Amino acid sequence: MNTKWPELKFEEFKETIATVQLWTQIAGKVRLTKMPWLNHSWHVTFYISPHGITTGSIPYEHGIFQIDFDFIKHRVILITSNGTESTLDMYPRTVASFYKEFMEKLGSLGIRTHIYAKPNELDPAIPFENDTLHKAYDPVQMNHLWQAWVHIHNVFTTFRAKFIGKCSPVHFFWGAFDLAVTRFSGREAPIHPGGAPNMPLNVMQEAYSHEVSSSGFWPGSEQLPFPVFYAYCYPTPAVFGQQTVHPKEAFYSREMGEFFLPYEAVIHHQNPEETLMQFLQTTYEAAASTGNWNRDSLEADFSTFEKTTGS
Repeated sequence: MNTKWPELKFEEFKETIATVQLWTQIAGKVRLTKMPWLNHSWHVTFYISPHGITTGSIPYEHGIFQIDFDFIKHRVILITSNGTESTLDMYPRTVASFYKEFMEKLGSLGIRTHIYAKPNELDPAIPFENDTLHKAYDPVQMNHLWQAWVHIHNVFTTFRAKFIGKCSPVHFFWGAFDLAVTRFSGREAPIHPGGAPNMPLNVMQEAYSHEVSSSGFWPGSEQLPFPVFYAYCYPTPAVFGQQTVHPKEAFYSREMGEFFLPYEAVIHHQNPEETLMQFLQTTYEAAASTGNWNRDSLEADFSTFEKTTGS
């Protein structure tokens, strides 16, 4: 693992992430079918691991199993509590090929499931078994992206620890392919209008059933062709985008209703971790202040507590 934040160029890895996103959607949908529903779809997410990303433990009829994407050895690992496991390799291969082998490997381990075999949050939504369009995999670029996730995960985890209200884990959503952490005011929110492609309205409305301030990292798209950190709130006060946030490279997109900070700007600062923390904290403060959150009851600083425990 490189301790330096890696350079990320969207043009160099865009085809790889387009393919890997679909591979993770296949695995994510398996997790979706096997897990009990958690609020805001938290039961479908992955987590950053020492080798890549992982589903964590998933219950099934014979115990638990786990799906790991290893971006060091570039393989997917399926492991069960019965002591059995199976692997499949990640290399330039079609989504259709990956889907077929992945489902066969699950069956060989006695994991029986039926998924909705089309992508969510993407348009067009090509059925996995028919997708021979997406087939790129650059192991070097994918490893660099994972290394970036590791650095980001650690900053997000520190940021999360300063909030004692309801807060999500630091988790990875395979729908939009983003790493995120979300804070809640504790109040219900207006009914969300929806709008994500190929995403059921009731799922979107449950995800945003309560007021949120959310931050995350997104590797980019053709519409925003560079890796970025983002921050938004729902509902969005009219003056939210007018608030001053840091660092100076951060900007507000009226079209998307979010603050953005280019990844490249962060890694070129002398202290990337502190720079990213400034963005997380000031965008949260913008949401909390304009949304009239009860900050005294939601925030805490445990740094003094840590020193007094003798640990």
